[in-house]
Amino acid sequence: MSANEKVYIHEFIDIIKHNRANYMHHMTANYSPIAQEERGQLCFGVWGVVGSTGRWPQVVNIWEERSFAGMAASFRHEFEHPTLQDPKLSKWWARAAEYRSGGFDRLLVPAPWMRTSEQLTAAGVRGEVFAHAQIQLRPGGAPHYLELIRERAADLSAEFAWELAGAWRTAMVDDSECILLWAIPTWEQWAAFEQALASRPELGRVSDRDVEVRQTHRFLMVDAPLSPFRTGRQPARSDRVEDYEEI
Repeated sequence: MSANEKVYIHEFIDIIKHNRANYMHHMTANYSPIAQEERGQLCFGVWGVVGSTGRWPQVVNIWEERSFAGMAASFRHEFEHPTLQDPKLSKWWARAAEYRSGGFDRLLVPAPWMRTSEQLTAAGVRGEVFAHAQIQLRPGGAPHYLELIRERAADLSAEFAWELAGAWRTAMVDDSECILLWAIPTWEQWAAFEQALASRPELGRVSDRDVEVRQTHRFLMVDAPLSPFRTGRQPARSDRVEDYEEI
């Protein structure tokens, strides 16, 4: 398998009131098909955060760009206008503002061995629930940490059926942060791992003299109805529902 040279956009989105389902549909059905056509940007996944384990109401979006060069072209497409927004998406931005109050984004660089969106969907990777982990490290430790995780992933897959779907280092922060995404087939398989941690804390640790893990925050997410991990394909224009409202 060739090295993954993609670049990813990771977004934490704060949702206004009862609009999580509206926002997820707006991102997948209304925005993603346009991004695919005009920017070559793919939807890696869209998830709702399980509020009992993280901030709520919140959505996580991850987008897959072709490369840093592709990311630069996408930025130019968006920011070359006086409004710093693509004018063709003005109505989309206006509707999105009804659903969200803001967010926090980062650029992610994948581990060379991480599978792309196309490879993951082709392999049928799915999850009833996903575990998202943010790991804070000593500056410079991210690349080596990801190699250690690669070794650990096989053990978690064999014992608990957790599958490592995403392994990234955050760009522009001195290689001091990693993001991991685990696809978990069932809620029970998540519970089995968490229960095992009580007597086997080493399951949740990655230790090496060359890596100093300063903090790990793991929370749960459930993917949106049109997320590729659920449908096995990219969102399409035909997925749109006019005036979609949450029931």
